[in-house]
Amino acid sequence: MTAAPENGSLPPVTPRTILRAGDVVTQPDWPADRDVRSVHVVRIGGAGMSAVARLALESGLTVSGSDSQDGQFIAPLRAAGARIGIGFDADLLAADLDLVIVSTAVRADNPEVLAARERGIPVIHRAAALAGLLSGHELVAVAGTHGKTTTTGMAVSALRGAGHDPAWALGAAVPDLGRNAGLGAEPSAPPSATGLAVVEADESDGSFLAFAPRSLVVTNLEPDHLDFHGDAAHLTAAFDALTRQLTPGGTLVVCADDPGARALGQRAEQHGLTVVRYGTGEDVQWALRQERSGPRGAEIEIDTPSGGLTAQLSVTGHHNVLNSLGALAATAAAVPEADLAALAAGLGTFTGASRRFDVAGSAGGVTVVDDYAHHPREVAATVAAARGIIAAQPAPGRVLVGFQPHLFSRTRDFAVDFAAALSAADLAWVLPVYAAREDPDPTIDARTVTDLAAESVEPVAGADDLVSRVVSAARPGDLLLMLGAGDIVETTPGLMAALDSARGLG
Repeated sequence: MTAAPENGSLPPVTPRTILRAGDVVTQPDWPADRDVRSVHVVRIGGAGMSAVARLALESGLTVSGSDSQDGQFIAPLRAAGARIGIGFDADLLAADLDLVIVSTAVRADNPEVLAARERGIPVIHRAAALAGLLSGHELVAVAGTHGKTTTTGMAVSALRGAGHDPAWALGAAVPDLGRNAGLGAEPSAPPSATGLAVVEADESDGSFLAFAPRSLVVTNLEPDHLDFHGDAAHLTAAFDALTRQLTPGGTLVVCADDPGARALGQRAEQHGLTVVRYGTGEDVQWALRQERSGPRGAEIEIDTPSGGLTAQLSVTGHHNVLNSLGALAATAAAVPEADLAALAAGLGTFTGASRRFDVAGSAGGVTVVDDYAHHPREVAATVAAARGIIAAQPAPGRVLVGFQPHLFSRTRDFAVDFAAALSAADLAWVLPVYAAREDPDPTIDARTVTDLAAESVEPVAGADDLVSRVVSAARPGDLLLMLGAGDIVETTPGLMAALDSARGLG
């Protein structure tokens, strides 16, 4: 797989973005020429789309929506006042509807999109809706191929610790924040049209180009989402374009340990932008000097532009330590007067986002962890974090992995890297590919990965086969990772029950 360009300058490439008018989206931004009072959110049950709906509700708008099935975000939105239908139906669009909001997963033949087009109702992408709903706020944006959700949650927690009450929006449930988006900590408080806002900026479809941040942190930059961008050059061009949308006096924060992010910073400096670096090297303003990690968190010592700082984190793993540095550097850039110790104290209250090394519990003596990892680097980082926990526990144990590939194109493009990442586990089982937004490809399956991996990595026929294999192989003291961005999380409860039952605990 071709790596992201690492040189300081690149030939000009026009970035690709879903924000341009096309078969689904009819305009790239929030309608500034009309008073929007009523919005309809297609696929409102998704983590990202429900965040838009939540912000719209807290802004005082009338919100309706639809999805193909019920989900964890729908009931809370209904309780907050949203009118939501299960199934897509043009009749769900109110007579006085002003705007329809869609995600990249919404297709052109969706009946609600077709009805909006017939009625001349603007259809915009979720990122454009976020930008519109937060138009009066100064944005702290978190971008990068991996770690966006965690770093966004960390940044919100840090700002709260320093006495700020930012608006925020991210693509997962975060128990510490109460909900996945809001105009402030208390949903019942009067909405503020100004202040800080922290947003997760999604590169997968170039939609992060809807944002003009004051502070932008890029955790890493390497090839992914090539089904949309086509190649690494176009993905990189999108990141370059985003840096040029920083507001005057804004700051780009990059992880210098990541070659792609470091090169992004170098190019930004060539355009006269202010760049702050963090990482483990000597040439960074926010430098990790000591890291003492354990199963319940990490204590870190860092050098900052204002001197040394010690922080206690409630999350584990070196990748999360780096994410915490990015969150601190980005929030300090956005609020220069903030007390660093207070930012660090707030950061320490963050215990993780849903499905980001989310400990589901112990079953049959096996610790079971759910994680959203769906890129080889994420898989490798999660396995490494698990290996560190196993090494620290008094009893012996192994790292086991159940992995569900996400997208046929990603499985094909990164098969070698997935194989290497999974081979680092003691035992791993690969489920059939979760198609998500793609049409099935019979030439790509679990063996596309396992044929390139160690003998300890095996294909399984489905969820029942995975449960059977895990129950047969797992031993007390093991740590099982359930990895993937699809529906593998739905297998976890039954698997845990089977582990308990096999050992007479159920």
